[in-house]
Amino acid sequence: MTIPPTPLLTTPEQLAAACDNWRKAPWLALDTEFLREDTYYPKLCLIQVGDGSDNICIDAVALPGEALRPLLDMLQAADSTKVFHAASQDLEIFVQLQGRTPQPLFDSQVAAALLGYGDQLGYAALVEKLLGIKLDKSLTRTDWSRRPLNAAELAYAADDVRYLGEIYPRLRQELVDRGRLHWLEEDCLRLADPARYRNPPEAAWRRLKGLARLAPPAQGAAAALAAWRERVAQERNRPRKWIVDDDVVYRLAERRPADRAQLEGLQLLPPKTLERHADALLQVVAAAAGDSAPLALEEAPLDDAQKSRLKQLLERLRTLGETLGVPPSLLAPRGDVETLLRHGGAAEVPLLRGWRREAAGEELLRML
Repeated sequence: MTIPPTPLLTTPEQLAAACDNWRKAPWLALDTEFLREDTYYPKLCLIQVGDGSDNICIDAVALPGEALRPLLDMLQAADSTKVFHAASQDLEIFVQLQGRTPQPLFDSQVAAALLGYGDQLGYAALVEKLLGIKLDKSLTRTDWSRRPLNAAELAYAADDVRYLGEIYPRLRQELVDRGRLHWLEEDCLRLADPARYRNPPEAAWRRLKGLARLAPPAQGAAAALAAWRERVAQERNRPRKWIVDDDVVYRLAERRPADRAQLEGLQLLPPKTLERHADALLQVVAAAAGDSAPLALEEAPLDDAQKSRLKQLLERLRTLGETLGVPPSLLAPRGDVETLLRHGGAAEVPLLRGWRREAAGEELLRML
């Protein structure tokens, strides 16, 4: 079958006309292409939209920022479902553009997991499983910011929404038939929360995996340095590690240099970083010395009795997952089960909310 050339919208007039047509659609399939090699924020290059008839690419390089407003506003229409596959990275871009996500949302990766097709199943794997079509992935590493894009690249991009138009109705009907559509709606509502895609600097310390190994004074310094790094990365739109990497954060927090000579003596920073950030780093470390507020770090290791009970809970979770035909990790990851063990009904985990509580949470609570 010959696929017709993929339209590429490059002007406000073309986008406005397309949005007029899409407003009538009960659902839209969506995807994005972006780059994130040398920036903090993803650099949007294309938005692909399919309505079951046409599959169109929008040139976000030619139509940046406010030029996309007609599309962004239209994607808030409550009477049209927005269909994505593995939506998280796409939704982060929409939050960056407009402060909110397209809603209502249907994520076909979430739907596939809820129906037992596989956990974290990729788009190509799902298309092959449901439609028997093997997608060409040879253009995965395309530089989507380069212009012009050729016909093969545009067709490749459009494929990411072309088959969603066939998959979506099938997955939705299966969810209805199995009484699980409300499961999908609940999970997608949580997935679409804009707060998931914001990175407040004051919470940046949570990304530091080795923080619990540091002494309390060093923990506070590391948290302050992580917050500073996050702010600078956001302001300069550069990757965190381009500012200072995690190892430097840990070392500075442990040694806590008091002046420029001590900082240079640690030999942790290249000359350009020293020139640009030395004063700021010293100020952050000095200010952290007076902050004694404790961090909510990892809890004490489980004792033998708790380990035994955790094993029982995980085994029961596995059985419940098998009965429902879903991966146990979809009901709750191991970390959430451990949190449940430690805190019981007060645990702040998805396992104790909505359909998960009904399907598994209540039973695991009774085992505590």
